[in-house]
Amino acid sequence: MKVTIGRLDKLNVSRIRILERGSLRPHHRAMSDHLDTIDLTGQLLIAMPGMGDPRFEKSVILICAHSDDGAMGLIINKPARKVSFADLLKQLGIDTDDPARGPAICFGGPVEHGRGFVLHSMDYGTSETTMQVPGGFGMTATLDILEDIATGDGPERAILALGYAGWAPGQLEAELAQNGWLTCDANADLVFSTENPGKWAAALGTLGVDVIALSATAGRA
Repeated sequence: MKVTIGRLDKLNVSRIRILERGSLRPHHRAMSDHLDTIDLTGQLLIAMPGMGDPRFEKSVILICAHSDDGAMGLIINKPARKVSFADLLKQLGIDTDDPARGPAICFGGPVEHGRGFVLHSMDYGTSETTMQVPGGFGMTATLDILEDIATGDGPERAILALGYAGWAPGQLEAELAQNGWLTCDANADLVFSTENPGKWAAALGTLGVDVIALSATAGRA
């Protein structure tokens, strides 16, 4: 797989510009009790059983940007197949003194799956190249971060996502209204430390939801 790393301010989701040109910060909307005005930036989406799209089955997605223009997020619990960090560095011409060093690589979503995004802790990043995501996360999509990871100067915690999930204006809100997703607060331990197979259940657990009971209910729907 050929992977490209580019500036975040060139990112388009479903032909909708999510980020202001010249800025790497997402739009924010005031929180309210109404679904159509809630800003979910920095929240986790948890796929409900039987949602119908196998690409998102039991997925957990960190929403990195959400505005009137749509939404963009990264799936954090589905490992990418047949790609290693060492192979990626070789493809990009980046040298490393430790081929085993590197973040987990995930399938970030079905949009532009040949493009890489690094979700990381905020001990790394600058205002010019890193988009700050509420909850203590950063998202960087420049070669610099991969070069720094390769030499041991990168963030303490990171996930490299290939591709992303995108929603057109109002689409995510409609899916939430149809009970396609649950939402919960994101925390660094769940995002970075929990093993991928356990993230879906762990995210549900933060809401006090029992996986077995939820699956049984969905099966009777």
